[in-house]
Amino acid sequence: MKKYIFITGGVMSSLGKGITSASLGRILKSEGYNVTILKFDPYLNIDAGSQNPFQHGEVFVTEDGAETDLDLGHYERFLNENLSKENNVTSGQIYEAVIKKERKGDYLGSTIQIIPHVTDEIKRRIRYVSEEKHKDITIVEVGGTVGDIESLPFLEAIREFKMEECEGNVAFIHLTYIPYLKTTGELKTKPTQHSVGELRKIGIQPNIIIARGEKDIGKKEKNKIALFTNVRKENIFSLSDVDLMYKVPLILYEAGISSTLSRILHFNDREAKLDSWKEMINKGSRRKGTVKLAIVGKYVELQDAYLSLNEAIRHASFEIGINVSTKWIEAETLESSTSELKGMNGILVPGGFGKRGVEGMIVAAQFAREKRIPYLGICLGMQIAVIEFARNVLGWKDAHSTEFSPETSHPVIDLMEEQKNISNKGGTMRLGAYRCDFIKDSLIKKVYGNKAYVFERHRHRYELNNRYREALESKGLEIDGEYVEKHLGEAIHLQGHPFFVGVQFHPEFKSRPLSPHPLFLAFIRAMQGTLKDEEVFA
Repeated sequence: MKKYIFITGGVMSSLGKGITSASLGRILKSEGYNVTILKFDPYLNIDAGSQNPFQHGEVFVTEDGAETDLDLGHYERFLNENLSKENNVTSGQIYEAVIKKERKGDYLGSTIQIIPHVTDEIKRRIRYVSEEKHKDITIVEVGGTVGDIESLPFLEAIREFKMEECEGNVAFIHLTYIPYLKTTGELKTKPTQHSVGELRKIGIQPNIIIARGEKDIGKKEKNKIALFTNVRKENIFSLSDVDLMYKVPLILYEAGISSTLSRILHFNDREAKLDSWKEMINKGSRRKGTVKLAIVGKYVELQDAYLSLNEAIRHASFEIGINVSTKWIEAETLESSTSELKGMNGILVPGGFGKRGVEGMIVAAQFAREKRIPYLGICLGMQIAVIEFARNVLGWKDAHSTEFSPETSHPVIDLMEEQKNISNKGGTMRLGAYRCDFIKDSLIKKVYGNKAYVFERHRHRYELNNRYREALESKGLEIDGEYVEKHLGEAIHLQGHPFFVGVQFHPEFKSRPLSPHPLFLAFIRAMQGTLKDEEVFA
């Protein structure tokens, strides 16, 4: 029988439902179960692609090109496997599907309502992911906070889902917040009581409560929560703040959550094989020495906008055994002074959209090139490296991308022909995994283990303009990787530089704690000064 675990959140947002869901997935997968995780997002956008990073954080891109909530990144990193567009469902997708069916006449003249038509579509998505992909256990994270109007159809759908399933096939976990009142030195359970009360009003009785907060709750708080929520006290788990999110699976497993789930869901309680996960964390604790990295971006005050990038750097630093001290630099500040770049062992320019800060990024690329500091440009960061080189080496002072300067006489970065007449912005970029062929024996090819090609994930509209390839290469900026089908430049490096690399794709989306991405391993080695010509990482 297939099992389903639904995770809801109460009291406040940003409690870590995504990390908790991913951690449960890691535990159950390590016990030998075939697990997947599904995220419900209550917003009406079809996907996360057009959302401002300041509002919603990073847009994570799956292998099949879905622009999703950042929690999908947590799921992939903890499960150590690729997910797909079916693993992220928004209200917008649900309503769009229902309206399309209504227009086709699929409902035979019925009056279309939230119940049953919207809730039926939600339940269909759950069963599709579980049954079509042959999963033993499906974890479903319901976004938002209990009490939000937007999430009510999802909560109603999972209530109905439990009624339709056999007894013992569905478990509800409620993640809630326990505030610590410093003035009295007390942990307060009242918000949790009210949150569970809201759930029970709509017919959902949690089986498990996970209490998040600054401090762990004790026996007294557990007894009180159990009394007022109708949840057995042995089913209440404490999860206080941790310094590393990868510790959460170990904390929850040692607290006995998988044994509790096995009793509720009637499956075998197996021993979790978490040795490789523990060793990864131990490697992180044994790091020695520090390298200094400057990340020059335009969303640096909200680091969730660069979540996968942060984690990819962490994965590589754990594997190599060195600390990476990251200095986040707002790109615009470099337009007047490069003082913040002094003393850095490496400079990274990540992806982004819009003109703001671009000139500062160009300054950063020039600084890295001229001072021979290791440089990694990702997506926009690769384009910035090309623009800087065209301006300051080839002498084309107005060289630019047509994204930022449509009238430039040297559009070294330009739109593909098929992108020029697109009016709908959502889901129309070059998205998802594309093949990158290594067309030269270069540093980048060595980094990837001398493979002939790799598949990497993309999210962009603008490309390196082929009209300028010969001129760029004549002065030493080599195009090493190519999407052969369209003759598009995918990877560049600068001859004679210790490490000056740009890639049009986003390698951070495929880095995992148990398998760090080779580009980040090589970049940190270059910052450390230990990168060898013959060294490969893939």
